[in-house]
Amino acid sequence: MSTTAAATEYSSHAPERIPESRYPRLPAHAVLPDGSPDYLRLILTSKVYEILKETPLVYCPNLSARLGNQIWLKREDLQEVFSFKIRGAYNFMASLADEERWKGVVTCSAGNHAQGVALSGSKLGIPCTIVMPKATPTIKVRNVSRLGAKVVLFGQDFDEAKSECARLAATYGLIFVPPYDDPLVIAGQGTVGMEILKQIPNPETLDGIVAGIGGGGLAAGIASYVKRIGSPRTKVIGGETVDADAMARSLEKGQRVTLSEVGLFSDGTAVKLVGEEPFRICQNLLDGVVKVDTDELCAAIKDVFEETRSITEPAGALALAALKRHIVDNELIGAQKKFVAVISGANMNFDRLRFVAERAELGEGREALLCVEIPEKPGSFFALHDKIHPRATTEFVYRYHDPKRAQIFLSFQLESTSRAKEVSELIAALEQLEMKAVDISDDEMAKSHARYMIGGCTQVPNERMFRFEFPERPDALRRFLKGLHSGWNISLFHYRNHGADIGKVLAGIQVPPEDTAQFEDYLKNLGYPYVEETESEVYRRFLRG
Repeated sequence: MSTTAAATEYSSHAPERIPESRYPRLPAHAVLPDGSPDYLRLILTSKVYEILKETPLVYCPNLSARLGNQIWLKREDLQEVFSFKIRGAYNFMASLADEERWKGVVTCSAGNHAQGVALSGSKLGIPCTIVMPKATPTIKVRNVSRLGAKVVLFGQDFDEAKSECARLAATYGLIFVPPYDDPLVIAGQGTVGMEILKQIPNPETLDGIVAGIGGGGLAAGIASYVKRIGSPRTKVIGGETVDADAMARSLEKGQRVTLSEVGLFSDGTAVKLVGEEPFRICQNLLDGVVKVDTDELCAAIKDVFEETRSITEPAGALALAALKRHIVDNELIGAQKKFVAVISGANMNFDRLRFVAERAELGEGREALLCVEIPEKPGSFFALHDKIHPRATTEFVYRYHDPKRAQIFLSFQLESTSRAKEVSELIAALEQLEMKAVDISDDEMAKSHARYMIGGCTQVPNERMFRFEFPERPDALRRFLKGLHSGWNISLFHYRNHGADIGKVLAGIQVPPEDTAQFEDYLKNLGYPYVEETESEVYRRFLRG
């Protein structure tokens, strides 16, 4: 099993037309003849400016110089709740009839949507109930309560909380405020696109706008406006993470697909199934989706900080990471084009900053991580360092292992912009010195665990090595331990808190060959995402004798 999200087909095709009855709150003048919402009218008449001001569009001189293009940031992280989500939530709630308002609204969210609904309710005098999983960090619960909403902590995960939300809505007649799959919500988010075209100098020369995608409401809203009003040259591009790419897979398939699991580092966009209406819009209007990994997200967070001295959450920097990837993949460095990336949120957990700082240089391609096997003899260290010099060494780890060969774990700053060329040339130069080097910059086990554990190793009989993702809740370890057979010894266990909703665990377990089938059943019943690393190069060199 892999932590890579696997897709399965959604049971029905996206509709070609939207029946008029599907969205009864839409006024008749906002429905087109084919039954679909008139998004231009809905965006132009959006109610968001009853409480919000336009957020600034800022130019990035450093990024622009480095990439050879004009890079602008739309600063949705400067909203009162530090996220664009307030736009859609307020537009939806402000459109409720009086008889709907007095009963109140309910939603299920542990993040930015919850705060948007809570603030909208306080401004409009609408009672709000927010259902959150029990494991939701205290800071998020406190923020929502501070805005006047009633918080209901229910269930061990988001699916259980969502079921309770639906029960409350049905039992008490509360209006559910959707996070993305509703025309009024999409129109509220679409005002971001309207502002961009108003604020950017010479909008007819704008080459592209990039927005992060979770459920798809923001990208759908921006595309709905820009494709009607903007220049034909202006592309609207979505950004997703490689482990939460539901929109990209759905567009490729031609119908919505559901991911069996999603990566949670970019928790604001960790959605298994995109909205039906955002998918319909994106299928017709979006110019493409760019996928990025965790390291690229961390590099983009650092970029935003260096340009603005503000710190975004991972989902907030997703658009910038995707824009940088788009420029590189399409060989646009130095093309002098004009792009806008929507910085969508800044609700960052402080504890996560350590992880971001560690990964940012790797994500930017300015740092390399190598394991090098060198002869165990005088002068070898100097010869190795002589090849690395004058690059700045950022990490160097070694412990004596045997009389003939030594294993080195090191990282260093790269000098050129051509990462692949520089690393491959260095590895070739080391081979001339009888030193075997392997680039492990993309090895998740090395980056998350091994670099913190090196210090000698020994051969352990029947040991199998696994990378697990534990949910960050008190009973996660107990569940792991409770199912272990008494004859399966834990030979290694490493956990580091990264300030995320999941815990990254490396575990060595001694499993006799005759117990293989039983052990596979244990892993399946445990239900935690995992990757087996027993044959990993890093494990073989640094953690196994």
